[in-house]
Amino acid sequence: MRDGETAPVQLRLCDASGCRAAGAGALAAALGAALEGGGGQGPRPRLKPVGCLRLCSHGPLLALDHGGASALYGGLTAEQVPTLLAIACNHPGGHDGDRDPRRRALEAHRLDSHHPFFALQHPLVLETCGLVDPTDLDDALAHGAYRQLQRLLATATPAQVRAEVRRSGLRGRGGAGYPTGLKWDTVALQPPAPRLVVANGDEGDPGAFMDRSVLEGDPHRLLEGLAIAAYAVGARHGYIYVRAEYPLAIERLLRAVVQAMERGLLGQADPATGFAFVPELRVGAGAYVCGEETALLASIAGGRGIPRQRPPFPAQAGLAGCPTLINNIETLAALPALLRMGGEAYAAIGPAACPGTKVFSVSGSVVRTGLVEVPMGISLRTVVQTMAGGVPGGIGADGGIKAVQTGGPSGGCLPAALLDTPIDYEGLRALGSSLGSGGLVVLDHSCAMPELARHFMAFCAGESCGKCIPCRAGTVQLADLLERLMQRRATAADLDLIEQLAAVVQRTSLCGLGQTAPNPLVSTLRHFRHEYSERLLPDEPWLS
Repeated sequence: MRDGETAPVQLRLCDASGCRAAGAGALAAALGAALEGGGGQGPRPRLKPVGCLRLCSHGPLLALDHGGASALYGGLTAEQVPTLLAIACNHPGGHDGDRDPRRRALEAHRLDSHHPFFALQHPLVLETCGLVDPTDLDDALAHGAYRQLQRLLATATPAQVRAEVRRSGLRGRGGAGYPTGLKWDTVALQPPAPRLVVANGDEGDPGAFMDRSVLEGDPHRLLEGLAIAAYAVGARHGYIYVRAEYPLAIERLLRAVVQAMERGLLGQADPATGFAFVPELRVGAGAYVCGEETALLASIAGGRGIPRQRPPFPAQAGLAGCPTLINNIETLAALPALLRMGGEAYAAIGPAACPGTKVFSVSGSVVRTGLVEVPMGISLRTVVQTMAGGVPGGIGADGGIKAVQTGGPSGGCLPAALLDTPIDYEGLRALGSSLGSGGLVVLDHSCAMPELARHFMAFCAGESCGKCIPCRAGTVQLADLLERLMQRRATAADLDLIEQLAAVVQRTSLCGLGQTAPNPLVSTLRHFRHEYSERLLPDEPWLS
């Protein structure tokens, strides 16, 4: 845009899965027909499909960019399109102007951009999601896509890139929180041999949709991050593993790969370094266990997705025996912003032990569901109560919240009394929960904790690959015992058996699925034991 020119008027319509389910398709069709029909005075706005605009509970979401300002609307319908376009084109809304009831009705759908849900966000991973058209490479380039990759190829060695990531303190956002720079060094410093990189998009936690939103809304950002990781560890080939339940993400990712390859941004040797990187997409069948690294690699190789014992670790011997770097989608998508701002500046965000930002998906019994990206170390209360609004109609200091489930089936439940807990890896783990990939499910007082534990235990039993006995048999037995408890047929001895068996499954299972499967049970027993005890059969001493 030249000096003196005004920014064009545009309508950014969320075209992610959540807003599509809320009616974005019908809204887009009505907007397209109205814009194609023309008429009126002045330039017509541009309709631009974009990725997630965060506040999923108020979809479909649409942002009107006009005169350097932006207004966000939620829950619009096709009937409101004429009034919206009248505002966008600066047309009068009737003889009464702004007093037109149609305009007043439209304003009721306008969202407060100063609300804490928006104001407290710190977008780095999501900084261009919702701004770029995920199907348009030129638009992505205009917003900075591939700029850091090109800069690093021109000015930095692989060792320098790894050092910057180590300096940042970035830890893996897939759940384990392993230091990213250390993992990169482990792969890069293996004996000379081909190396591979893998983006783990097997997002299987119920209530989690962070990675899906990145892939649907800004696929070139993921590709740039993966290419940077490949350059840093000396890989020339890589895979992006996405579960088949994400058809829109797969469609946009495939399109982005083709665009980047055709434009020479990927796949062609860099003149200065000779580096060339070729990514491939692999679609998984949706097995939860494939989120575990060795099971994921088995699936990529065309085998059954089951884990294997470690060592050797994938960083030492992964796909085809090659040193293989595996990073979560969010970890890779953080790299362009991290490397642009520098490792020290990134490390200054959040606590020293786990710096940077984290994307969370907030769902459950809460006023505002959607995506938030906030500094690590923020409290649970700030996210689920201040930003997300707590339980609808909830009263009291805790806003009607009974508990927050973190980390999916591998995590746990924290009571409202612990809402001031900072969100970080070690803090949540010490309380019997985990950060996981970033799903936060808010629970109100209608939720029975033993019922929740039974639900997740049945999920893990069904998702077990069956390779090791503790997980294959132990999760089934725990699910059966919890079913017995919910039917009020369990005794105090059964509850003791539940605790003992949970400990055995945690300590002896082969992989992370079995080792963490009892976490929801153990954490709810820890914080809500009375809900288990009150379902036990009464003592009958005359039978003893």
